[in-house]
Amino acid sequence: MWRYWNYNYYAEPHPGVTFFSLALGVLAVIALWKIFEKAGEPGWGAIIPFYNAYLLFKITWGNGWNFLLLLIPIANIVIAIITMVKLAKAFGKSGGFAVGLIFLSLIFECILAFGNSTYQGVPEKS
Repeated sequence: MWRYWNYNYYAEPHPGVTFFSLALGVLAVIALWKIFEKAGEPGWGAIIPFYNAYLLFKITWGNGWNFLLLLIPIANIVIAIITMVKLAKAFGKSGGFAVGLIFLSLIFECILAFGNSTYQGVPEKS
């Protein structure tokens, strides 16, 4: 006789993981808020979806509507990397800092937000 066992595996989120993820999200919003304020943009824009991307592209590319380029598959990866490089240049940081923004963005955004770096304007083409 065949026995069918019913194994129910439910992926219930652990409260600690949920709290940690929420804390990282709040930290990311606070860091982006401070970055926007340093760049002379409204800080509250960090909490509004799409508008925060618009503001980020405005301070890095000079034209906020370029964030629509992120809707192009495959190209969006390249555009996001270029944006992080431009963000580092906009605050007078080196290429090594740009690599940090690409791979460890939350940490390096906090360094930009809470450090003594100042916004130097939209980086020009070199």
